[in-house]
Amino acid sequence: MASRPAEPDALVERFARYLRDRRLPVTRQRMEVAQAVTRVADHPSADRIQRDLAERKIRVATATVYRTLELLVQSGLVREHDFGEGFRRFESVSEQDRHEHLICQRCGKVVEFSNDRLERMLELIADELDFLHRRHRIEVYGLCPDCRRRDLVALRPSGAPS
Repeated sequence: MASRPAEPDALVERFARYLRDRRLPVTRQRMEVAQAVTRVADHPSADRIQRDLAERKIRVATATVYRTLELLVQSGLVREHDFGEGFRRFESVSEQDRHEHLICQRCGKVVEFSNDRLERMLELIADELDFLHRRHRIEVYGLCPDCRRRDLVALRPSGAPS
């Protein structure tokens, strides 16, 4: 399940404002990269964003994609994730879209989830330890149902009933 926490137009406008406030160039290529982060589903990598742009016949240099992603992360409009795959993934950020991640260590599938009890528990734990909770990130690593099912099938002796 890949949510799209921010509308592409809203993210692009907020990013343009961020760039103008810092007297940085607001270029078409930067705006296309910003929009692609929200358009490409499931926590895209920089390579996936580059492919999306190329498929749409939009030419953006690889270095520009990486530099723009860094600016988006610095702006707080995009969150960067390292799910242990050897590359970073990105997702647009929205204050009302608080969620955590389940990551399959075999196939790399990422599932977003939110849980009100978990949110309350984290607040309680922080309070018990006299800690002011501002934000958190939870990533749970394991095996998705499909990979677990494949393991079970592989363990069955040949000729055994399913």
